Amino acid sequence: MFQAPHGNQKAPLPPVEEPAPATASTPPHGAARPAKAAAGSTGSAKKERDPFFDNAKYLAIVLVAIAHTWELVMDGSRTTRAIYMVVYTFHMPAFILISGYFSRSFTGRPDQVKRLLTSVVVPYLVFETAYTLFTAWAKDDWDRPLSLTDPFYLTWFLVALFLWRLSVPLWRSLRHPLAVSMVVAVAASLSPATGSDLDLMRVLQFLPFFVMGLLMRPEHFALVRRREARIAAVPVLPATLAFAYWIAPDMKLSWFYRATPVEETGAAWWTAPVMIVLLTGCALVLTAVFLALVPQRKTWFTALGAGTITGYLLHGFGVKALEYWNVVDRQDWLASPTGRVVLTLTAAAVVTLACTSPVRRALRGVTEPRMDWAFKEDPARAAVARRDRAPQAERRTAAPAPERAWQEGDASRTLQLTRIGPR
Repeated sequence: MFQAPHGNQKAPLPPVEEPAPATASTPPHGAARPAKAAAGSTGSAKKERDPFFDNAKYLAIVLVAIAHTWELVMDGSRTTRAIYMVVYTFHMPAFILISGYFSRSFTGRPDQVKRLLTSVVVPYLVFETAYTLFTAWAKDDWDRPLSLTDPFYLTWFLVALFLWRLSVPLWRSLRHPLAVSMVVAVAASLSPATGSDLDLMRVLQFLPFFVMGLLMRPEHFALVRRREARIAAVPVLPATLAFAYWIAPDMKLSWFYRATPVEETGAAWWTAPVMIVLLTGCALVLTAVFLALVPQRKTWFTALGAGTITGYLLHGFGVKALEYWNVVDRQDWLASPTGRVVLTLTAAAVVTLACTSPVRRALRGVTEPRMDWAFKEDPARAAVARRDRAPQAERRTAAPAPERAWQEGDASRTLQLTRIGPR
């Protein structure tokens, strides 16, 4: 079942800005500059995080946790099932699209590969093991095998993000990447041989949203952040909920999870491409509605958007505990309207707590480990670090010829200025 963005996910790698080339009026990198320019450059070069994206990630991860909880209590409630279908239509695509947008700068540089391994692969290995052990303990089934190639529950998204990000250079080199990714998604849905290894069925069927994120630019997000978009989004939600309520009894939920080949659904083969195209279109519309309604300013939950990886990975333990210990069956009032509201609020509170800074710091060793001992030192970065640590005199001596010429010319001009005046 879909779990992710469930997206997610940790804050993706930020795009890399190319340095401005040196010109005749610009000194070489590292050379002395006028005092006014130097004073203006003393501020932090690090860009501020856009609260819009942090708000979107936090709200998406809350919807993920709530939807997972609804799975335990939506039987017998047409309304809950309808809302569940609407949420599942867009919350995963929205998170994946944002992940793709922030993966645009991935080129396979050593520092990017290191970040990918420490922030995606290591958490996958740790939490895949943790969920397997938790399941064995909760169900008293210690014979349960640990399989690192068959993602358990929500860990599939980490596998997907790893594979998607590695493929970024490929998609950026194609002439029509979005069309190709749609063909791949349809082909996967028609192929029962894809199997469950690495959850490739789901990885490939959700691929178009990641590729679309790669193709997006800031101006595209600016469109849904306009006041007109927010106004237009308001009537779409009730209309969508009404339609979902109408089709809820007959709609197969497997279409939303995108983890099953059409052959196993019992539907005709041609329904796969039709449903994928229709669901993709619906997902994009609802994603636009969702993003249009996301607050653009800093709010009380903006900072929590940087901790969605912990919220995503931890909330599953609570959902699985409710399932394994049959809490809903023993407390049947939880399946009532009041109980569903209580579970919804509890799920939102738990995932919010899991996104807070103390929890992030406590788990940083497994979600954001440094692991410098495991990687070779980047020669270019090491050279820059050594030069930054060197005394000024040594840096001038070791400076490249153009840089020394600039420095020496600056010193010569200073000496000439001191000679101007009466003698």
